[in-house]
Amino acid sequence: MEYDELRRQLKIKTQEKIDMRRDFSDEEVEEIIDEVITTSAETALLKIKDRRKLRKEIFDSLRRLDVLQKFVDDPSVTEIMINGLDHIFVERAGELKEIQEKFESEEKLRDVIQQIVAGCNRVVNESSPIVDARLENGSRVNIVMNPIALNGPIITIRRFPENPITMDELIAKKSITKAAAHFLELLVKAKYNIFISGGTGSGKTTFLNVLSEYIPKGERVITIEDSAELQLQGISNLVRLETRNANTEGCGEITIRDLIKSSLRMRPDRIIVGEVRGAECWDMISGFNTGHSGGLSTGHANSSKDMLGRLENMVMMGADIPLEAIKKQIASGLEIIVHLGRLRDKSRKILEIAEILGYENGEIITSKLFEFTETGTSLEGKVLGGLEKINKLQNTGKLRLAGILPSELD
Repeated sequence: MEYDELRRQLKIKTQEKIDMRRDFSDEEVEEIIDEVITTSAETALLKIKDRRKLRKEIFDSLRRLDVLQKFVDDPSVTEIMINGLDHIFVERAGELKEIQEKFESEEKLRDVIQQIVAGCNRVVNESSPIVDARLENGSRVNIVMNPIALNGPIITIRRFPENPITMDELIAKKSITKAAAHFLELLVKAKYNIFISGGTGSGKTTFLNVLSEYIPKGERVITIEDSAELQLQGISNLVRLETRNANTEGCGEITIRDLIKSSLRMRPDRIIVGEVRGAECWDMISGFNTGHSGGLSTGHANSSKDMLGRLENMVMMGADIPLEAIKKQIASGLEIIVHLGRLRDKSRKILEIAEILGYENGEIITSKLFEFTETGTSLEGKVLGGLEKINKLQNTGKLRLAGILPSELD
């Protein structure tokens, strides 16, 4: 009997032994699987390692994420993409490959989807076919169902490292220089409002986590996210807020805007918005302009200049005020933009650090402080170059208030 057919039959026997009238613990299910495998004549000649593999695969199919579970558990995997029933892709070290594993049926794939969304109190169905969710290990999940997804249910899982990456590791990977890291450390401690921009997969969330290392441990920090994925370390006075979708009657929705407004009344020392995509940008900028310093956030853009344009558009979605007033609010609320990029060799680097100087003649004025300069390509295909300092920080008032001399930036 072929392995796949043996696994299917043993799974059916296990299901028959599980009493659906009561909840079984994971340990009880494992005991039933062991009993089925041990008493089955077809498994008598299997090696111990094959029995263990069979046991895990049956358990994952019944109580976990089926064929996805071993990739969710694999620390080398950074992305999992399910394109309908027949195509699953996995990314390791920036390389994307299709795997042989498949779901046994579309019904099983849908069961896994419902298991994922139920774990974080979300709903996805034909009337609400798009949802963001997360797994127990903090991985971010996006799900698109029929009728929007024409080739079947689509799942994209972004897996974050179990141990959050540190600034020292980024320096070792040459994603940032020691000088730029020291510069940003002092700005975070002095409570500059910093916005991180970049394209998809450029490492914005990872870098936000890294910058959070520099937040003084005694501060009260509030994080606001669509789907909680930030991994802030060592902050005891931490409040984590997450949005909630509307229920089946269309009621009970809690948006990023709602959470930002509420956070302003929670005596925050810092407000961290995981990502801004729309009208909530106005509430965030307003908060930064009303005495709430030290904010951090991220957004999608191709450059720091493009990010300012996107911020203007997002603020317009949430406030009916003239564009000139919007630009002035952004120029007043944000102070630093850090732009990240993913280069052709799949490496992620800080490409630019810019200071926002103010508003003048209809434009937001910026000054590049650091810029990545490419010098060539190695024999192994790696992009060569470094982040070079171009200009000095001009707005040093917050540094002085924090007891930091501007000369310490050098």
